[in-house]
Amino acid sequence: MEEKALEVYDVIRTIRDPEKPNTLEELDVVTENCVEVRELGPEEYLIIIKFSPTVPHCSLATLIGLCLQVKLQRCLPFKHKLEIYISEGTHTTEEDSLRPVNKQINDKERVAAAMENPDLRDIVEQCVIEPDD
Repeated sequence: MEEKALEVYDVIRTIRDPEKPNTLEELDVVTENCVEVRELGPEEYLIIIKFSPTVPHCSLATLIGLCLQVKLQRCLPFKHKLEIYISEGTHTTEEDSLRPVNKQINDKERVAAAMENPDLRDIVEQCVIEPDD
C-alpha cells in the first residue's frame, strides 16, 4: 500500500495553493504521511487524505479539499474511493463546523455543483494544472 500512497502523494503535491504561488507540498498542507491507502478489493482502493490548512483560520480549506478531489479523480489510474479530511487540531473551526466542511469536501453532488460554477472552476483549474502544462 505504501507504493500506492506515494503514487497518490505524487499527484497531490503539485496542487497550487489558491492564495499563494506555492504548492501544497511546499506549504506543508500535504505530506507523504497525510496519505493512507487501504485495499477494498481486487484493484480497488480507499484513499484517505488528511490535510493541514496553512493557518488555523483558513477560509479556503473547502476549496483546497475540492482541488484534491478534482485532481485525484482526474489523475489516478486505478479504481478508488476518496475520503478527504482536515487534520484534527489544525483548524479553528474544529468541533462545530469542521464536520460540515469535511462532509462538504466528500459529497459528490456538492463537488459536482461547485465545479459547475465558472468562477470556482477557473480557480480550481489554476490550482490543479501541472507546472509543465
